[in-house]
Amino acid sequence: MEFFDFHHHKKNTGYGIYNVNIGEIPSDSLYSIGIHPKDIDVNNIEEQLSWVRNTISQNGFAIGECGLDSLVAIHQKIQEDVFWEQIKIANEVKKPVIIHCVRKFYEVISFKKKAEQAMIIHGFNKKQKIADDLLAHNFYLSFGKAVLYNLSLQNVLKNTPSDKFFLETDNEDFGIEELYLKVSQIKGISLEQLNEQILENLHTIKNG
Repeated sequence: MEFFDFHHHKKNTGYGIYNVNIGEIPSDSLYSIGIHPKDIDVNNIEEQLSWVRNTISQNGFAIGECGLDSLVAIHQKIQEDVFWEQIKIANEVKKPVIIHCVRKFYEVISFKKKAEQAMIIHGFNKKQKIADDLLAHNFYLSFGKAVLYNLSLQNVLKNTPSDKFFLETDNEDFGIEELYLKVSQIKGISLEQLNEQILENLHTIKNG
C-alpha cells in the first residue's frame, strides 16, 4: 500500500505533493508552488509572483507553502501583502493553499474569509485551542513527525475530525508509513481506512 505524503521536500521521490523550491522548474510529479515568507525577495516580489502564476500548471496541486512567520526578518506588512497575492492566485486558478505559519495563526485566520479555496496548515504542532479555532474557520490541519512522540499533539489529532487532516514528512528524514501506522492506532482505524480517508480529503480540497 502506498501512503500519500501531503507535503515533502524530496524531489522525484515518494508519493505525494513535492514542495518546489523558489525559482525551480517542477518535475512531472505532483507539486505545490509558492513563496515561503523567508524566501521573499523585497526587490523582486513581482517577478516571484509571476513565477508562481506561470508555473502552477497541470501537475501543480496547490499554492504554497506560503503564509506568515514572526521569526523571519521580512517586515510583517510585506509578508501579508505577498500572502494575499498568493491567495488571489489560488482563487484564480482554483487551487488549495498550503500554509506555513509561525506564531501568526490569528492573522492567518483573518485571511480565510478572502480565500475561495481550501486552506491547509502544514506541520501543525500546536495546542488544542489553536486547533479548535482553525477548525472552526474550516481550515485543514496537516500533521508530521511530532505526532510520533508528542502526546499532547496526539490528543489534538485524535480530536481532529477525520475529514479535516492530512499527514506529511515535510523535510524530516523518516518514512511516511511510520506516521500512518501511528495515526491509525491513535484514530482506532485500519491503515486501509486511514489511507482511504486521506485520499477522500484530497479529492475534497482539489474540487473546492
